[in-house]
Amino acid sequence: MAGRPLSPHLSIWKWGPHMLVSILHRVTGDGMATVGFGILLWWLGSLASGPLAYADFLAVMGSPVGIIVLVLISWAFFNHAASGIRHFVLDLGAGYELETNRRWSVATPIIGVALTILFWVAILLT
Repeated sequence: MAGRPLSPHLSIWKWGPHMLVSILHRVTGDGMATVGFGILLWWLGSLASGPLAYADFLAVMGSPVGIIVLVLISWAFFNHAASGIRHFVLDLGAGYELETNRRWSVATPIIGVALTILFWVAILLT
């Protein structure tokens, strides 16, 4: 048994931005699939249930907690999209150079935050 190789695990790898972006990609996808889908179903159900149910939905989503949830869901969408584009480019075989990979790994969450801010500024100004 002494001559068998060890499988790589987290204690061997050096943490970098590419690992954080990969984890965030999974977390944001799961968040949109669970929380986002739950909100979508609640919205559709309130639409089908009449004006009182829809007013309740609007009251909750218009509250400070509801707005925070909506901002976080929109950030998850934009971050996941930016990360998905990064993964698509990697799947094409480009961007594997260490410095390029690091640069895009750092840029991906920044792009997600910037698009979220632009999205909410556009919503609030209209």
